[in-house]
Amino acid sequence: MDGDRIEEATLANSPVDEISHLALDIGGSLIKMVYFSTGSEQSTDKTQKNSSKDSHGVSGGNKHRNLLNGRLYFLKFETSKINECLDFIQSKQLRCRGVQHCGFPASDKNIIKATGGGAFKFADLFKEKLDISLDKVEEMSSLVSGANFLLKAVPSEAFTYVNGQRNYVQIDHNDLYPYLLVNIGSGVSMIKVDGDGKYERVSGTSVGGGTFWGLGKLLTKCKSFDDLLEMSHQGNNRVIDMLVGDIYGGMDYLKIGLSSTAIASSFGKAISENKELEEYKPEDVARSLLRMISNNIGQIAYLNALRFGLKRIFFGGFFIRGHAYTMDTISVAVDFWSKGEAKAMFLRHEGFLGALGAFMNYKLVEEFTNSNPPVGDLNDNGIIECCVQVSS
Repeated sequence: MDGDRIEEATLANSPVDEISHLALDIGGSLIKMVYFSTGSEQSTDKTQKNSSKDSHGVSGGNKHRNLLNGRLYFLKFETSKINECLDFIQSKQLRCRGVQHCGFPASDKNIIKATGGGAFKFADLFKEKLDISLDKVEEMSSLVSGANFLLKAVPSEAFTYVNGQRNYVQIDHNDLYPYLLVNIGSGVSMIKVDGDGKYERVSGTSVGGGTFWGLGKLLTKCKSFDDLLEMSHQGNNRVIDMLVGDIYGGMDYLKIGLSSTAIASSFGKAISENKELEEYKPEDVARSLLRMISNNIGQIAYLNALRFGLKRIFFGGFFIRGHAYTMDTISVAVDFWSKGEAKAMFLRHEGFLGALGAFMNYKLVEEFTNSNPPVGDLNDNGIIECCVQVSS
């Protein structure tokens, strides 16, 4: 993430015999995995539970509880290479680890929480290859649950990106809702979030990460999403995009608030230039494509925020990848169309919202309130140190 990038964890980072539960978000382009590895276990009775409420976000009650200290780790795989994901789960025996240790009956060891369209598409494959049943969790609900968890429980999760600088935002838990969640995966979903479990998908667009990857592959012959992003970093979109200054002889169009460097037409210069695709640098094509898609997502997001009177817009999904140019483009689009009244905000764990939400469905974590969230400290590599609670 440009100096603050979340690296996907490998099991070398945590003892295999302490793995407890994992959850999957199987999308059209990527499979996202979240798993919890316990560090130490602490049994607590009602008195201990109440006394630790401030530090661990544990609610009251009469049941005997286990507090599990551990870490949340994050991994991703390309959906087209799903066998790599299956091999990873098999080789590390993730489905069998720590089940009883976390208070779950042995009968649950071959059941994994999963969300996304692939939870339906690949259910038979998981059963055939690993004898795993995918317990399907509703996708939009998972995205919202994952976002709410991060915004409430993890310090330094949300940030703005202005003039090349990350500015971390302190979230007031009592003033979080409503907000617009823009999840940019293969396509884009825009969700108005009004509270825990209270949400509505209000819009979306088919022009998203899959569009960037698909068109980029066709136009540049690039083999991976990350390679395409890196290629765009070296490009110059002004070689291909038609700017306002190209139309007005280098002048601004200030009457309607457009500078000479504003894009009038993405890929517009290709119309007037007698060139074939091979004569353009792949880096320039990638840059123009990224700018076009990011601009449009930012504009559509703001228009939906305006529609519902929302000032907070959080962008998630694996399209962004902490890429400076992408975040800058989305930020500028939101700032321009809102005339500075709204800010685009980004999430460090942007791509794992659905997987986190599916993980929350294990009910490892008690329902948490705005005033008393569970502990979640963020390491530099994106691993979340946390304490979860289970019933024994």
